[in-house]
Order: sequence, then C-alpha cells, then structure tokens
Amino acid sequence: MNGREREYEYKREYEAAAQSAGASSAADGADGASWDTANSAVPSNVTIITGIGQLVTNCVEPLNADAPMTSVGQLGMIEQAAVVVRGEIIEWVGCERDLPTEYRCLCRHRAVTQFGNEAREQTEAVEVNTINEANRQAETIDEATNEATAEPHHIDLAGRALLPGFVDSHSHLVFGGDRGDEFEARMGGQQYDGGGILRTVRATRAASEDMLTDRALALLREARAQGTTTMEIKSGYGLDVPNEAKLLRVAARFTPETTFLGGHAVPEEYRPAQGGDDARSGSSAPHFGDRDDYVRLVCGPMLDAVVREGNARWSDVFCEPHSPYAFDGDETRMMLTAAKQRGLGIRVHGAQLGPGPGARIACELGAASVDHCTFLTDDDLDALAATWLGKQRGAWAEVPAETSSAASSKMQPAASALERQYGTVATYLPAVEFSTKQPYPDMRRAIAAGVPIAIASDCNPGTCFSDSMPFAIAIAVREMGLTIAQAVWAATAGGALALRRRDIGVIRTGAKAGFALVDAPSYAHIAYRPGVPITHALDLGGHDRPPHRG
Repeated sequence: MNGREREYEYKREYEAAAQSAGASSAADGADGASWDTANSAVPSNVTIITGIGQLVTNCVEPLNADAPMTSVGQLGMIEQAAVVVRGEIIEWVGCERDLPTEYRCLCRHRAVTQFGNEAREQTEAVEVNTINEANRQAETIDEATNEATAEPHHIDLAGRALLPGFVDSHSHLVFGGDRGDEFEARMGGQQYDGGGILRTVRATRAASEDMLTDRALALLREARAQGTTTMEIKSGYGLDVPNEAKLLRVAARFTPETTFLGGHAVPEEYRPAQGGDDARSGSSAPHFGDRDDYVRLVCGPMLDAVVREGNARWSDVFCEPHSPYAFDGDETRMMLTAAKQRGLGIRVHGAQLGPGPGARIACELGAASVDHCTFLTDDDLDALAATWLGKQRGAWAEVPAETSSAASSKMQPAASALERQYGTVATYLPAVEFSTKQPYPDMRRAIAAGVPIAIASDCNPGTCFSDSMPFAIAIAVREMGLTIAQAVWAATAGGALALRRRDIGVIRTGAKAGFALVDAPSYAHIAYRPGVPITHALDLGGHDRPPHRG
C-alpha cells in the first residue's frame, strides 16, 4: 500500500487496539498492552497467508513445534509458501500446494496486488477452490471449545517475501532531550568517549513519564514500519532510584524484554568536583560520593527498587575501561553478580571502544549476550565459543522461553535452566559504528569461531539514533563481512537467541505470529535496496501491533 493508505490503516488499527485494551485516557492508555505481543481484535481468529514467493523460516522443520533453529546463514527457505495463524500463534507452515483442505475455503481476501509504491489493498470475495462445504463448516460451533469459529481472514502476498519479524535485542528508547550536535561534531572528527550519556540523563530526569512514553511509542512505531516486531528496551538514563524505576515502568508498557541499566555511567553527583578526566566539569549537581558509592547504590537501593516493582527481566552494565564515564571489570562484575543473585538475567556492553574484560565477564556470569563487540580479541571469541560447548547448535528450542503476555505483569527472570541450554551470543551494532566512525568489526570471525551472532539497532540519542534494522543489515553486509542470508538470520533468529527466546525469530508451528513483509520477491532486497522503505511488519488485520495511546 502507499504511504497514505498505510497511515490510514495504522490509525484505524490503533483505534481498535485501544478499544480492545480498554484504554481510557492519554495518561493510562498504554498500560497493560505489550507492543511485541499480538493482540487479537478481529472477528476471526484464523488468518491464512498465501502467495508467499519466498518464506524465511529459520527452522529445520517448520511443522514441528520442537524443531531447532537453523544455524547462522541457513534460512530454512520455502518457495511458494503459505502460513496459517490462529490467534497470535502460527498453526501451519509449508508449501501452498500442501495447504490442508480445511483452510481452502471461501474467505474475505485482502490482497496486496502490486509491487512498489503503487501497491494497494482491496477486499473482495475470492473463490480459492470449490470446497464450499468446508467454508460452511467453518461457521459452525467448535464442539471442542464450544466457541463459534468465524470466517478466516485471507492475505495474498502476491509473490512477496516474508520472514520472521526483526528481533531488536538492544535499544535505549526511553529518554529525553536531543544530541544531534554530538553527531555533527563526530562527523567533523570529534571522538566518542561516552560522556554524552550524562547530557541525556539530565534531560530524562526532567521529563515526565507521559512525555517519555509518547516518545518511546513514536520510535516503536518507526521500528515496526521497518519490520521490527520485538524490541528489548533498556533504562540507563535515570541513574538514580526514582528515575531508573520510572524508565522501566515506561519500557514495560511495550515489551517484556526490559533491561535495568543502572550501570550505564557514573552520574555527575558521584564524580569528582574537579581535576582529571573523571571530573564533573563545573556541574552544579550535588555531590553524594565517589564512584564506589554509586556502585553500592546500584547493587543496593536501586536494585531493590527494580526488583520490587518487577519491571525488569535483565540487567546490563557498560563495561568499558577506555571511557572515564563507564565501568571497569571489577565494578561490572560486582553489579551484575548482585543482579543475578536477585533473579535478573545478565547482558553486557563490552569491547566498544577498545579491548576489555566485558566479553569474558559475560561468559563467566552466564550472560545471554555481550553487545557492541567492536574490539573482540581471539581470546574473547574462544571464551564465547566455549559457552556453547555441549549445547548443540539449534538445541535452544528445547527450553520454553520466559515470556509475558502483558507488560504490566511481573517479568520472569532468566532461569538457570536457560543457562544450561544457551551460551553467550555476540551481538553487533552496525549502525553505532556508522554513527561514531569507529572501525567496523569483521563479524565473520565470530562465525568462524563457532559463536552465534545477532544484529541489533542500539537506537539511542547519542551514538545511534536509528531504529532501522534493515539499515543495520545493509551495513553488516557492506562493511562487516556478512552474506545477506547471515545478516538476515542475525537480525531475526540471532536476536531471539540473544533474548533466550524460542517463540520469536522463527516461523514454525507454535511460534508467535510476528512477520516482516518485504515488498519484493526476495529477502535479498533488504540489503540490495538500502534506505528504501520496502520492509514493514505485516498486519494480520488486528494482530501484533503497537498499542494506541490516547
């Protein structure tokens, strides 16, 4: 569809979502709705997708709910495919010619009939075949559940490519202020050292919860318009007890994948008043102590508040000895150990500005992912690979994911059972290197070492104000050594591994119905046509969309 039609369609869908979620005001309309959880708000709970020219499943046996993911770069491709969704869960996957008889019926047909910007939607009754009796039976009472089964919804993709929705496992969407001047300065030659985080902290502390929610929702809508269906969201711009809790409340309105990042930087009130690179540079902020006092705050009262409110699944630390604003290995280990003891899963920012201990600490503590990975050493890669020994590639499907159906529910911590099945993923953030003029790492080194890889956006106001996963894929292909298939896998299945989830990043029976539609016959066009908006999350007529607020 064209831009105007899509804007109208989204507006209509959001209004329906607001009614189904019971949103009553601008202040509380987003509560209780999870952006990456499909919300059924259509008369039919069955959607039949046909006309898929190329289907990326990332699965070795899509009709088996327990089948493993493919390995990196193996996309489990099906040509001329069809998918059936019931509610928010995939029910059937395969070649269209093998579509079971019960789904071949007369249905309302929403067909995307042309490629490119002239694509349009039309609703019409279409005879799929002559099985009219099957269609009449679809209107009857389901004896097993005693519920009426409504007419299925039919989407014909007319030869387009379909893949799992992008899984963005690293983002910082909840923040105030703007740092466009820093980007301009970096493009003029200024080096990034992590100090701009504190500018965002000041603006974020001053912002209301409603303002932060509105901005986060706008960015989520941007991401969805480019094919992202799951996003992890970190705190990290509050850096005190009430504001870190505020950021996590906002994030939890939209995703179960929320991360406490109290260890993002040492705030001004815990920095020296004068002298040295670590100074507060004339700040008028009160002085509460030194960086050791701040680490104790994160491990104590701040973590207590986070656990009490129950809005975080993960904890993360910016481990970067090359920055005077971030944390060294000992400080990182202390904060992450405290979080793990309180039941939070572990993630690590590591090796962004230079070689450091972040990756090895991630391995030591059983972290789900080490992120950035710009300067990983051979020893780091060996340590990461070792975390997967005895965990057969693809065996991740054997452990159910810890998920939440509503962002207001209590987050489930990453369990020790997950650590026994998963190692530590190397998550790369290609658009950060683009935005900071850092060197592009060669992602093939991780693949050669046997380390699963992921690609994420790292959308944030300082080092990468982009929520575009297609942009990150294109950079990874052009500058970081990946094939297009490897990059697509890393942005879907790899992101799911980095979140220790088996229900996303794949298209198979039992997985969530989150899809990215490519307005082209092949997934290769994602990188082949960089900067062109040909990829977006597929609307299932009411399923899997951002909540409407206000």
